[in-house]
Amino acid sequence: MDTLKVNKRLIMTPGPVSVDPRVSQAMSNSILGQFDYEFVNIMNETMSLIRQSFLTENKWAFPIDGTSRAGLEAVISNIVKPGDEVLVPVIGRFGYLFTELVTRAGGIVHNIHKPMGEVFDQAEIIEALDEYKPKVLAIVHGETSTGRLQPIDQLGRACKERGIFSVVDAVATYQGMVIPVDEWELDAVVGGAQKCLSIPSGITPITFNERFSEEINKRKRVELGIRSNESTEKEHFISSNYLDLTQLQDYWSPKRLNHHTESTTSVYALYTGLKLALSEGIEARAKRHSYHQEALKTALKALGLEIYGDESNEMKMVICVKIPEGIDDNAFRNGLLQNYGVEIAGSFGDLQGQIWRIGIMGYGVQKQNILTFLSIFSTYLVSHDSQQHLNVAESIKTLLDYYEQNEI
Repeated sequence: MDTLKVNKRLIMTPGPVSVDPRVSQAMSNSILGQFDYEFVNIMNETMSLIRQSFLTENKWAFPIDGTSRAGLEAVISNIVKPGDEVLVPVIGRFGYLFTELVTRAGGIVHNIHKPMGEVFDQAEIIEALDEYKPKVLAIVHGETSTGRLQPIDQLGRACKERGIFSVVDAVATYQGMVIPVDEWELDAVVGGAQKCLSIPSGITPITFNERFSEEINKRKRVELGIRSNESTEKEHFISSNYLDLTQLQDYWSPKRLNHHTESTTSVYALYTGLKLALSEGIEARAKRHSYHQEALKTALKALGLEIYGDESNEMKMVICVKIPEGIDDNAFRNGLLQNYGVEIAGSFGDLQGQIWRIGIMGYGVQKQNILTFLSIFSTYLVSHDSQQHLNVAESIKTLLDYYEQNEI
């Protein structure tokens, strides 16, 4: 039988990204049963690490088995029942994902919009909270489709004062910047695995507070085959069994409800990835992302490319550049990947074919990788530039000068 062969890649997308080899090594450990005392200890330690990563004292901090979308759907489908009103600010593609998830849960969506490449002033969102009086605010922190960082530090408190639940998509910003959940008074936050944390997709860390827990437990329904003496909601119960956070609370608590078979290797990955991230330090990790993002952005400008969007509200883990006139987006990206093993991303909607999104995320954010990327990307781009206005030498010199003259 032929063995699986996967060619080496330099992934410079907004996810997935390169995995730390120490994570891959951890995943090769022996499988343990989900209620083996050794694995239960790993589960408990993983919950503690998730709390630390979100800077929270929340009791509830555990992973969802599934990609980041599963985490988002779990939180929305548990807090939103049919007829509930939800405010979803939209600054790009993933605001529309929240809109879709709320609609599928039977909620009534109120959207407010900003043009692509812009963000809301928080006062505008608070004004909309007062206008629509929703049960939930669902908001994207880092909108990777446009590379924008939406300020949210005032929104948790504003929601709490109004009796509204705040739900945050921090998938792309998690472990790439500091997200102080308790300080910002956020009710439920969904992180990401395959982005700045640099572990394989398929497991999603989340956290939510007691206020959120009390609300979703009004809809608790334990399946008949494992039900004991629980009172069970008969009408407005959570429709998803697999993504039922109330049952998952029992699974991840000392009760150890036999809800599903845990993905032990994914937990190994999450445990190890969090250990590595926290040993680096949350603030230090954020500074590393910002430092290398600024380095590459400066070099891309020196190359002759135009940065997309207002740099005052940019994410520090994504660089969006405008595609030079005359360059075919798909053809260029496909050629870059097939010929040189380097992957970047396009965008969506009105920005499709207009910008490239270059990820600066996680383990791969190192000087040698940034220099390798810039050398290949700029040289290949020059070969496709009929106007010959790009300067590879100046770009590389700018990057090297930045690294020599600046420290993290």
